[in-house]
Amino acid sequence: MLEAKNGDVVKVHYTGKHTGGDIFDSSVGREPLEFELGRGMMIQGFEQGILGMKTGEEKTIDLSPEQAYGEINPEMHFTVSRQEIPAEIDLQIGIQLQAHTEAGQPIQVLVKEIHDNSIILDANHPLAGHKLTFNLTLIDITPKDEADKKPLLFD
Repeated sequence: MLEAKNGDVVKVHYTGKHTGGDIFDSSVGREPLEFELGRGMMIQGFEQGILGMKTGEEKTIDLSPEQAYGEINPEMHFTVSRQEIPAEIDLQIGIQLQAHTEAGQPIQVLVKEIHDNSIILDANHPLAGHKLTFNLTLIDITPKDEADKKPLLFD
């Protein structure tokens, strides 16, 4: 039986939970997640947890923040003028907004603090700083040599 290794395309069902057991995401009831192992498409600990699994195998992995979305980076907190936020936005602590980097790339930010003339935004990933648990079920493995032979599909 095949074991998942770097370069293989895998399909996996997962349920992600906070350490308290609250589910933050799951593929159950949807199509399984499909990606190539070793390309860095997923968080490090998630990919590492799948390596060596066999089709049909189930596993639970616990990830530290470093293996998941990293520690909270204080340099990702930004202070902006209250006037920079469109007036029609009902600002509240904890809401997510979409901002743009200087290069024009969209980023999600969380409103952390609201002051009379300024707003503090957090651009860290919402799961940064959290220990996470994933329940995994490996559905399918396509070995790298077979994945390379698949025809390209165009829309």
